[in-house]
Amino acid sequence: MKKMILLAFVCFLGMQMTFAQDVISVKEFLKIKKDANVVLVSTRKASDYAKVHIDGAIHVNHKDLYKASPKSTLKPTAEIAKMLGEKGISNTNTIVLYDNGSGKYSGRVYWILKYMGAKDVKILNGHMKAWRMARKPVTKNPVKRKATTFAVNLNKGAIATIAQVKKASNNAAAVIVDVRSADEYKGIKESKLPKGHIPSAINLEFKKVLTTKSLLKSKEDLQALFTAAGITKDKEVILYCESSVRAGIMYLALKSALGYPNVKVYDGALFEWTASEVVQK
Repeated sequence: MKKMILLAFVCFLGMQMTFAQDVISVKEFLKIKKDANVVLVSTRKASDYAKVHIDGAIHVNHKDLYKASPKSTLKPTAEIAKMLGEKGISNTNTIVLYDNGSGKYSGRVYWILKYMGAKDVKILNGHMKAWRMARKPVTKNPVKRKATTFAVNLNKGAIATIAQVKKASNNAAAVIVDVRSADEYKGIKESKLPKGHIPSAINLEFKKVLTTKSLLKSKEDLQALFTAAGITKDKEVILYCESSVRAGIMYLALKSALGYPNVKVYDGALFEWTASEVVQK
C-alpha cells in the first residue's frame, strides 16, 4: 500500500514538473536568478521598460524581429540571431520572459525563440503582476549584457506556411484556431483587415488559457478547455490571429503544458492571408 502511495506521489510530481517545464514562478526564478547562464527578458513596450522593469532584465521588442512587409512576419533567421546575440542572448541560455500580464508579447517571443532553436525558454508565471505582488526589486536602469552568439537550429515543425494552412482548412485531421476575440472572429469588431476568418477555423481566444492573475491555468483546466473546443492531441493544430502575436501563449499551453505533438503558428497570419484571399465572413 505504501509503495502504491509513493508511486502515485512520484507520478504526481512528474506531471507537475512536466507542466512547469516552460513556466516558472517568481519563487522558482529567484532560486536561479544569479546564475550567469540565466537571462531575464522584458518583452514589454520600450516605454514601459524605460519607466520600470524587473531588476536585472534586458529588453527585447518583438517588433524589432519582424520584416516591414508582410507586417509582423519574421525577418530572416540570420538577422534575428544576430540581434539576439547582440542583446547577449545565446541559444544555450536559460531565457526567462515576462510582460505586463497579457501573455501576448512574452508568448510571441517565446514562440520565436523555440522556432529559432533556443534550448531552454520559460515564461515568468504572473509576469510583472506577480513580481510586484511579491514585492521584489524593480529599477529604471537599463541592463546590457555582453554580446554573444545565438546559433540557429530551426524547429521547422513550429511554423506553418500559407500553403499548409490552405491544406489544413480542408483536412479533418487538422484544426485551425483563430485566437482573437469572438467579435473579431465574427467580423463584428472594426479592423483594418477584411472582416472574417480563415475558412474552417474555429475560435478560442488566447486569454482563456490564463487566469485573472495572469497565471497559466492548470493542466486539467487547459485540457478541458481545448477538448471542449475540439482541439485534440491527434490533430495538427495551427494557431493564428491578425499578426500571430497572440498565438504564442496558446502555443506554450498546448505544446509545453499539455504535450500536444503537432502544433504550429501561422506566422503570416491574417495580414498575409487577406492579401491573397477573401476571408470567410
